[in-house]
Amino acid sequence: MPPRKRAVALLRGRQRRRAEEDVFPFNSLPVECQLHVLSFLSEVDKCSAALVCSGWSVLVRSGKLWRVADFSRRGAFHMGQEGLLVSNREFERWKDWVHHYAHHLISRGASLLTLKASFDLGDQYNKWGDLLAHLLESVHCRDLSHLDLNWTFTLLEPLDLRQYSSPHAHQESITKMDQVKNFQVLLAKLAQSCPRISKMRLHFDWSETSVSLLTQFRHLRVLELKYFWVFKGVNPGTLQSLTASLPYLKSLTLHVLVPLRNLGVSYTLESPSLEFLDVSQSRGLVFSRLHLPALRELRAKKMVRGITLDRRTRLRIQSRWPCLYQVLREGTPKLQALNNERLLPSWKEQSYQELSSILQQSCYCVQHLDSWLW
Repeated sequence: MPPRKRAVALLRGRQRRRAEEDVFPFNSLPVECQLHVLSFLSEVDKCSAALVCSGWSVLVRSGKLWRVADFSRRGAFHMGQEGLLVSNREFERWKDWVHHYAHHLISRGASLLTLKASFDLGDQYNKWGDLLAHLLESVHCRDLSHLDLNWTFTLLEPLDLRQYSSPHAHQESITKMDQVKNFQVLLAKLAQSCPRISKMRLHFDWSETSVSLLTQFRHLRVLELKYFWVFKGVNPGTLQSLTASLPYLKSLTLHVLVPLRNLGVSYTLESPSLEFLDVSQSRGLVFSRLHLPALRELRAKKMVRGITLDRRTRLRIQSRWPCLYQVLREGTPKLQALNNERLLPSWKEQSYQELSSILQQSCYCVQHLDSWLW
């Protein structure tokens, strides 16, 4: 071969080898590595990747790539809008998306770690509870660890003017009972199918049945319980038994509204593991005793109830309650922060001005609440 042709051939060979080296050998990676790379894609991008080749199509069908079931999304045009009113057509489109999305997860054998949803479980027409139960039965959810569930409200549901044109307290009560009943059925299903849930955020009715079901989630580490119904009280015994029955609980957020008829009731909390407690969104929640040896941070805020009491009645109620400072001294030896303020190391030995200001905002005792207006 002439020297010129030999040089050209050598140059082309080098260029070919360099081009081959520049191509990342994705298909040569172990399957677990390929799945890990694809896991960083969004759900839409995963579906697009399945169209590249048959090999990628097989990879994308792996349940390990479908870890999240998020039914709480409003869609691209409704993100960030609160209190959104939609037309019946928009709602029907969203409902179709919900069913297609559930079918999509089931057909791919999803292996869920996270479930987020906002459905009115008292809806007898759409039967959202059946949809969620079918999903749990049809996918791999044994390792589900994060549950975010609003079972009192359906996202993007249009306002039914006929239903609210003549409000009826009895009908509202029936609706609430239907919601609770279906919530308890779903909670029992979750306890059976997903016993390893470690983070849970949901509305809660505080009935004995619901508390008993919730205590079955023994792996709970983070728990947030929100308002269900303003007229539903919280029995002090059920609250105490709940926290005492969760051995690994680290963070607890409570939204509790104590009804006026229970004004004067105080509560006890016991937990050997709890490190963070937030009751700042609660109203009328007064602690008479805390046994939280691991607690490091507490957030509490005194809420004005708008109730005018005569001095004798107010003092009679307040005389039942110890000062929050005393409760914390006796029951939270490792407390380091109160209402986002770092406590001095000597806070248990002697109070100081900054601490007194915080207590003025969070304690219901006679010393820290001198107004007749609650």
